[in-house]
Order: sequence, then C-alpha cells, then structure tokens
Amino acid sequence: MAILEPLFVVVSAIMVFFHQALERAGLDPASGWAWGLSIVGLVVVIRILLIPLFVKQIKAQRGLQVLQPQIKKIQDKYKGRSDPDSKQRQSQEMMALYRETGTNPLASCLPIVAQAPIFFALFYVLNGIAQGTGRGVLDGQPDLVRQAADATIFGAPIAATFLDAGRFDQPLTVRVVTLVLIVLMSASTFITQKQLMTKNMPAAAMNNPFAQQQKILLYAFPLIFAVTGVNFPIGVLLYWLTTNIWSLGQQLYVIRRMPSPGSLADEKLKERRQKRQRRHHRKDEEPGDLGGAGPAEVSADGASAASTAAASTSATATTTSPATGAGASPARPKRQQPKKQSREKRRR
Repeated sequence: MAILEPLFVVVSAIMVFFHQALERAGLDPASGWAWGLSIVGLVVVIRILLIPLFVKQIKAQRGLQVLQPQIKKIQDKYKGRSDPDSKQRQSQEMMALYRETGTNPLASCLPIVAQAPIFFALFYVLNGIAQGTGRGVLDGQPDLVRQAADATIFGAPIAATFLDAGRFDQPLTVRVVTLVLIVLMSASTFITQKQLMTKNMPAAAMNNPFAQQQKILLYAFPLIFAVTGVNFPIGVLLYWLTTNIWSLGQQLYVIRRMPSPGSLADEKLKERRQKRQRRHHRKDEEPGDLGGAGPAEVSADGASAASTAAASTSATATTTSPATGAGASPARPKRQQPKKQSREKRRR
C-alpha cells in the first residue's frame, strides 16, 4: 500500500477541503450529505483533470473506426494462418498502420485506466474510516474519522458495504441503499455505452471486430459492476455513479457537437445545420421593418400611380374641350387664350 500512499493523501485532502467548504456554507459537518457531496466534489476535480485524456480517447476511437477497413484487410490476409511467422508479420503490419496514421489503440482506455488508482485509493480511505483508521490527511484526526464513520445517507453509513451490513444498526437500510446505488451505477454504465454505439458509430463500422468488442463490453461492464458492487462502500458507489453521470453528460455534448462522420448523430447535426441555414435565408428574404413594401414593390406602385395620374389628366382635358376632335391631343394654352380675351373685353 506504500505505492498508493500519495493517492491516499490526495483523495483524502480533496474530500476534507470540500467538507470544510460545505461546513462554512452552513451544512451540518456531521451529516452524510456533507461527506457525500465531498465525494461528488472529488469526482468533479478528477474529471476536470481527465478532460485532456478524454479528448485523446475520442480521437483514438474515431481513428480506430476510420482504420477498421484497413485492419480488416490485414486480418483477412492472415486469416487461417496460425504459424508464429504469420502472427508476427500481422502484428508488425498492424503496428506500422497505427504508426503511419498516428493512432494509439490504448488511448481509448486512458480515462478508465487513469481513474482506477483514484478508485482504489477512495476505496481504502473509506474502508479505513469504517475501521476507525484514518488514511492520508485523515491520519491523526480521530474526531474527523469518527464523524465520517457516523455520517449516513438515507440512513446508511457512507463506509458501509452490502456484505457487512449486519455490523450496523439498520442492516436492511444499508442493503437497500447499496442495491439502489448498484442498479443506478450499472444502468448509467449501460446507457453511456449504448448511446455511444447507436448514435456515434458509422453504419459501416457496426459489423467489424471493434464494434463486436464494444457490444460485448456493453453487457459485460454492467454485469461486472453489479456482481462486484456488493464489496464496495456506499461512498465508492456514490463516486462511481457520479462519474458515470458526468461521462453521460460529457458524451451527450460530444455526440451532439462533434459526432463521428457517417454516424446517426452526424446526420442529425447536418439536418440541424440545414434548418438553421433555411431560417437565415427566410430572414434575409423578408421585407424591411419600415412597414412598407420592398424596393421593387415601391417602384412598381410609383409607376402605377404615375400612369393613373396621367390617364386622369388626359381624360379631364378631353372632357373640357368640346371643340377638339376625337383622338386629337388637347392644347391647354389655346384653350386658355380665348377665355383671357373675353375677360379683357368684359373689363373694357
């Protein structure tokens, strides 16, 4: 355990930091929610630190999906050959393919591998609390260890497990809370893996060996967690459930914003972009906000009004000049001249 001692210090220090922050915020330090939320805070810190590894995981998974046709060709090339030379040449060609494309198959497992030591460190810290022994920064703080050991969530101590429920005052409560957390943890693991396969994998990649492995893990991981979960303290189950919820939300964001090319999520992203473009085009084609018609309509209305006015003037001129023959163009100065002369005669 000396190898994990630095992790004991890190895990317990983060938990104590959040516990003290929640106490300053007004939460009862002896309550199970104060210690439970401290574990949630531990998850948030760890997952933020693992974001770069998560990005590498996404790139590695997509790289493997793109390489599946070439990988299948190499596998078909050496299919049925069991001699050591053929296996060695197949491995060499696969490694050369990974090297040329810059793909690392192990990168897809980085977040899980990186979280495993944290997971075991938290397990031993909570197990020590259940036994009254402080690990990490809790070493030498018996009052804080006792407070954490007495903290309960829904009546079940955070350091209790399903198998040792008989050691506590309410064994049935411990078993019920433990089973609920195990079911939620297994279900969240299944949903996370399921949406990755159904929404973010191209149709052409669904029948290759990589997809077959994913299908096996889809059912294997929840089953493994369900069987082994009875050995974990409630605090560890809470940690794993919280990290699964984080993974689910993070994956939903990636699938929606940056889906794999050719996947169902990629098609939906293209549809959303097309709808957005159509809305922008409709807005551009709409008339201005001045309440009138567009420029073309205004000019057309102006020409119509001008022609109407000209026709009205022509009709008026034809009616007021009886001496003018039909079809003859009126001459306004000639009509006005006789009137002026008659007026001058009247004045004289």
